[in-house]
Amino acid sequence: MPPVPTSANALPDVALESSADHAGALDAVGMQQVQMPVLVLGSDGAAQRVAARVDAWVDLARGDARGIHMSRLYLQLDRHLSAEPVSPASLRRLLRDFLASHAELSSRARVRLCFEHLVRRAALASAHTGWRAYPLQLDARLERERFALELGFEVQYSSTCPASAALARQLIQQRFAADFPQGAPLEHAAVLAWLGRSDGIVATPHSQRSTAQVRMRLADEAPLAVEEWIDAIEHALQTPVQTAVKREDEQAFALANGQNLMFCEDAARRMRSALEGDVRVADFLIRASHHESLHPHDAVAVVSKGVVGGYGTRDAAGAGA
Repeated sequence: MPPVPTSANALPDVALESSADHAGALDAVGMQQVQMPVLVLGSDGAAQRVAARVDAWVDLARGDARGIHMSRLYLQLDRHLSAEPVSPASLRRLLRDFLASHAELSSRARVRLCFEHLVRRAALASAHTGWRAYPLQLDARLERERFALELGFEVQYSSTCPASAALARQLIQQRFAADFPQGAPLEHAAVLAWLGRSDGIVATPHSQRSTAQVRMRLADEAPLAVEEWIDAIEHALQTPVQTAVKREDEQAFALANGQNLMFCEDAARRMRSALEGDVRVADFLIRASHHESLHPHDAVAVVSKGVVGGYGTRDAAGAGA
């Protein structure tokens, strides 16, 4: 005969009934990499559902308690993240409910959401558009009603080396001097044809796909202006990677690269200028990584706003979104 189902109220709760073998408070207890759909606002203002990986934590302030209620965290995640688009206000409510469901156990709560934010981008020259997916991270914390929210995202762009460009120009000058000796007459048609041949333009500078990782701490009451900040970073860099590309778009991209030569140091400074005057951003940490085509290693520059108690040199060493 099968066992008779037991009432949920009668099921044992070992976390409450058993004391810890070794008493003591714990800084954080929770779940990582929870698979969860999340509602976010798209560029058109409409809510869209995306797949996310979520970390949820509370502290265990009661040293004699054996553990927390993991299922309560999960159910709160499911209820909140599917009910309304993610915002600072919705994350604050979620963390308050984490603590309310652990009132006898916890005083601090944290949630981290990782997902890709989709944006439709126009081509540089043609009438086409395409999708870009930006890795995004939201990290919210609540302690004694003090709420803090950090936003992290990545932007990919192209970087053309200024030193390489100068060396390439020198080789082109040398080839021109050899093909058109000093004192010889210059014919416009001949020079124009020479400029279009590979044996004339004998060298090109090296460029590579590069990554900007931006982490920012939002000011109190600041809205979650994700696409505004992504746009600001891409505008500062001028060479974000493209989606739909026809020949005219590729040519426009080549022109943008040629007019925006940059070392990783230049890229980091450009991005700092894009964010440092924004009152919605309390602090930030930026990492520019150029995945070198010349070397088997990356060239990296890191910069922070570095307000008191905020990001600093210790954060910079392992900077990332």
